[in-house]
Amino acid sequence: MANLKEVRTRISSVKSTMQITSAMKMVAASKLRRAQNAIVTMRPYASKLQEIMQNLSASLEGSSDGVFGADRGSNKVLIIPISSNRGLCGAFNANVMKETVSAIEGEYKQQYEDGNVDIFCIGNKTADLLKSRSYVAKQVNHEIFDDLTFDNVVAIAEDLMQKFSEGKYDKVILVYNQFKNAATQILIKEQLLPLSEPKPAEEDISLQSDYIFEPGKQEILDELVPKTIKIQLYKAILDSFASEHGARMTAMHQATDNANELLKELKLTYNKARQAAITNEILEIVGGAEALNA
Repeated sequence: MANLKEVRTRISSVKSTMQITSAMKMVAASKLRRAQNAIVTMRPYASKLQEIMQNLSASLEGSSDGVFGADRGSNKVLIIPISSNRGLCGAFNANVMKETVSAIEGEYKQQYEDGNVDIFCIGNKTADLLKSRSYVAKQVNHEIFDDLTFDNVVAIAEDLMQKFSEGKYDKVILVYNQFKNAATQILIKEQLLPLSEPKPAEEDISLQSDYIFEPGKQEILDELVPKTIKIQLYKAILDSFASEHGARMTAMHQATDNANELLKELKLTYNKARQAAITNEILEIVGGAEALNA
């Protein structure tokens, strides 16, 4: 059994750790509320914008979504894993890394071997994890989380759209955690570019004749397509941002509970050791008294 000094030292250490994890949990909970409000209010707008664009695309016979809807195959691929700049959030970053590696070693293995797969990491952690697996990111953006606004995301989206239109990439893939609640994040891999072929329901098509479009369907579509791409990227980053804080809050909650359980065990061990020490002292006193009386 450990001596009393060692147990006291461990108890003090666990208490300090529990205070830190508890504080980090409260900070994450505070940030989560703001991030959750941002993504919850964004989703209806993004969904409606996507619906309008799909209705327009489906109603234009023989037309397409322009350069951003052109399917050029998958010869040159850009994968964008969205993670965090900090750790202590459970498997949040590791899951994104695993999905990215799975895509590289699976669906896009031949392209990677030919040198036609690039990685653009949003967040430091996945870049570090990929580097440990010998996958080096061509570009890393960690500043976006310092001031996460739509205008800052637009700059990234416009750069991606320009590279796609110039033919530097044939496909752009997003890998991120979608926020469901504080304890649950859904790992998503979706295509940002080119835009997926819209498949509206038949009843939606029949209703399109009731709409009047000004100045015209194609003009509106040309305006909506770039905006939809920007909104889709912004929504993915907001989802990941909220998921990060949810994962960190959950991880710190579990760490605090574990520290509390360990503290109880250490206190029990300390009391047992203290009781044993007192018993030994009593036995030594009794033994000494009997020796004097003999």
